[in-house]
This record gives sequence, C-alpha cells and structure tokens, in this order.
Amino acid sequence: MLETLTHLPAGIDGLKAVGTVSKDDYTSVVEPLLDDARRQGRRIRFLYQFGPEFEGFTPGAAWEDAKLGLASMRLFDGCAIVADAPWLHGSARVAGLLMPCPVRAFRNQDLPLAVDWLQSLPQGLANSHRLLPERGVIVVELSAALRAQDFEALAVTADDWIETRGKLRGLVIHTRDFPGWENAAGLFGHLRFVRDHHRRIARVALAADSRLAELAPRLASHFVAAEVRKFDYDELAQAIEWAGDATAGS
Repeated sequence: MLETLTHLPAGIDGLKAVGTVSKDDYTSVVEPLLDDARRQGRRIRFLYQFGPEFEGFTPGAAWEDAKLGLASMRLFDGCAIVADAPWLHGSARVAGLLMPCPVRAFRNQDLPLAVDWLQSLPQGLANSHRLLPERGVIVVELSAALRAQDFEALAVTADDWIETRGKLRGLVIHTRDFPGWENAAGLFGHLRFVRDHHRRIARVALAADSRLAELAPRLASHFVAAEVRKFDYDELAQAIEWAGDATAGS
C-alpha cells in the first residue's frame, strides 16, 4: 500500500511504500495527488520512500507507475527516491534519464538530506494557474516574465481537461501589466501554446489594466479562433463568469 507522508515541509509531497504496492494504490493515492496539482496549477517536489516494510510491486502497479510518470512528468520540479535496495537506486538513475526534472536517490538513513535537497531546488514557476472545474475555466495569474515552463505546466492542465471534455470553455489571464517573456524560449513556448490550443478554447478573457490588453481583442481576432474580451484587473469575477458561459462557442 501507499501511505501519505504528513511530516514533510510545505511544498513537498511524499509517499511511503509499505508491503505490496498494487495498481489500486496508484488509482486511490497517486492519481488524486496529480489531479490536485493540475487543478491548482502547481509543481510537485516528490519524495518516494521505500522503507524496510516494502515488499514489492504487483505487475499492474509497475505498469501504472511508469504510465503515470510519463503522462505527468512535466508537473515535477524534482523527485527524491529514498530506499536501501540497489535495484531501486538503479531505477532512479534510469528515471533520471527520462524525466525533465532532476531525480536523485538516497538511503533511508539520509531521509533528512533528501528533504533538504528537494527544498534547495530552484523555484519552479513564478506565475501560476488554477482550474475551476465547475466552470470549465483556467485562471492564469501573471506576476513575472513568462517562461517556457509556464506554458508547459499550463498545457498539462488544459490538455488533461480537453482530452476528457472535448473543449475548454474559457481561459482567463489576470495581470496588472503584461510582464513580457523571460527569453526567446518563453516567447516560442507562448506561440506553441496558442497554435495548439486556440481552436480548443472557446473564450479568452483578459483581466488587466495594461494598454496592450486594450488592443489584444482586435489583434487576436486575426490569429485565434477563440473569442477574446477585455476586462479591468478588478473585474476578475466578471471575466470568469463570461469565460465560463456554457453557451460559449455553441
């Protein structure tokens, strides 16, 4: 089974494998953890501990572990594997070759070092987003220059919704002033997101005070299929209500 580690510092999610880990454990414990991160638009610093009580995985659990890891890898800022078994350390090295985030193995006696390492990792995203499932809307809060990682994380949340619902009702961008892009990778990440998603989102609301936001609806009409509308920064509630209109795009 999988137990949630409750003694970890804020910002670190941890699980402990006890006895035999089955596919049902991943369904009941890991999937909700990943779904919660997607809804909140947050990154995961993950600690996975295998103590002396761990006996092994069922075949279904091993497959589920690989499947969830590949599908959700863009959510992770770092993974610490805490175990004494050499084969688990070897698995961590293989995972490190596949994952876009750092992966490091520690022995159980070095659990505090694993926690310190996860806390020392660079801050993932300065900007954030959250999914409002009852409205089918993603709200993006911008406070710093846009990076490629911002759009990777946003794509994870949007694609997960679109795959199961078919279309996202709305995207709301909330910012005092457009912060620009950190570098060329951030700009290209923005362009890729627009290219891949503008026909799969019905409405885009800009809740902002910048002059650029005033021009955005007219400019966007030439490039995107989504309906775009400008709101004042303090009109976030109205922007969300408009973007989540169930008749949008019908």
